[in-house]
Amino acid sequence: MVVGAGDELAVAVVGTGARSAIARHVGEIRPGARVVAAADTDEAGRGRARAMFGDVAVHHDHRALLEAGGVDAAVVTTPDDTHADIAVDLLRAGVAVYLEKPLATRLEDADRVLEVAAETGTPLYVGHNFRHAGVVRAMKAVVDRGEIGEVRTVWVRHFVGNGGDYYFKDWHADRRRTGTLLLQKASHDIDVVHHLAGAATQRVVGMGDLMVYGDVQDRRERVGETMPDWFSLDNWPPQAQTGLNPVVDVEDVSMMMMRLSNGVLASYQQCHFTPDYWRSYTVIGTHGRLENVGDTAGGVVKVWDRRREWSVDGDREYPVEGVASGHEDADVLTMTEFLDHVVDGAPLATTPLAARAAVAAGALAAASLRDGSRPLDVPPLPRAVVDHFTRTARATPERTPR
Repeated sequence: MVVGAGDELAVAVVGTGARSAIARHVGEIRPGARVVAAADTDEAGRGRARAMFGDVAVHHDHRALLEAGGVDAAVVTTPDDTHADIAVDLLRAGVAVYLEKPLATRLEDADRVLEVAAETGTPLYVGHNFRHAGVVRAMKAVVDRGEIGEVRTVWVRHFVGNGGDYYFKDWHADRRRTGTLLLQKASHDIDVVHHLAGAATQRVVGMGDLMVYGDVQDRRERVGETMPDWFSLDNWPPQAQTGLNPVVDVEDVSMMMMRLSNGVLASYQQCHFTPDYWRSYTVIGTHGRLENVGDTAGGVVKVWDRRREWSVDGDREYPVEGVASGHEDADVLTMTEFLDHVVDGAPLATTPLAARAAVAAGALAAASLRDGSRPLDVPPLPRAVVDHFTRTARATPERTPR
């Protein structure tokens, strides 16, 4: 049966880098749920696990964690290229999985994870937390109220002002590990484009280049370090960055155009050496358009729905709620959705099908940009897999705690 609301839920954390802090919310969200174990292949990571989660069992990898047993669910926050294999092992062992986005770095691996989840019936959730951000909820409310009519096109500009520190000083800069930042970074926004437009990408074209960070020659290994150890707003201008990853071959400027299955056209642009850090969305419908100014608390979503020359103010605006910086509020809502799904069988607003759609669009956009911007079509999933996740978006199958 589904784990009862009053029963304990034993949660493990696999991978204890910077993103693993999301698991600290587990006990706050669900009385009876608690982190009981952690696993990391690096000794420094195992030390972080003890510092973050206290007196928990700490293992050298997820296989040792599974051998020890006693875990109902796992929060997986390892590097992207390890997601698929770890998720498959956990799912086959009957451990419910919260998998940090992106689902995988390759489309075939994403499909493999979904197929195993469908085969085993073990709950799978992918942490696309940006759907729960205040700015996205405000934009979706405008769309759902019909204020701009039927959505016909979506444009996204992403100014990744922290890109040098976030993505070019560790494994993220190596395409063998990351694949593309059109997955690691843009998968949030691709998912939101699909969410706002009501359909997933069908055809994609990409273009991009490594324009700045490839010329920075100050490189070094950062064994035992995580992003908070080196992050500083004083690391500026981009060409003056130091201590980049020894391998830097992912693009620092990327663009993609998408045709969605319902005919909506969308575009996304990402730059990792801007001075400012925020996302700008424009959604144009048959009766108006919306645009956000700022993407955290203090920002607004503006709506224009009358003809004019131009107006900065628009016709209406709605405040963006939530935190003033970062995304901790969205993290809490995302973890709540996962735990409610595992414990109560609650429906999912963010499904693995949507996560796969983001991987498909991002991975194929990267393949396109590296192949002369050739248009590529998204292949379909097997019908049985689609049917499984369509059902579990409404209610999860019964399961017995380990």
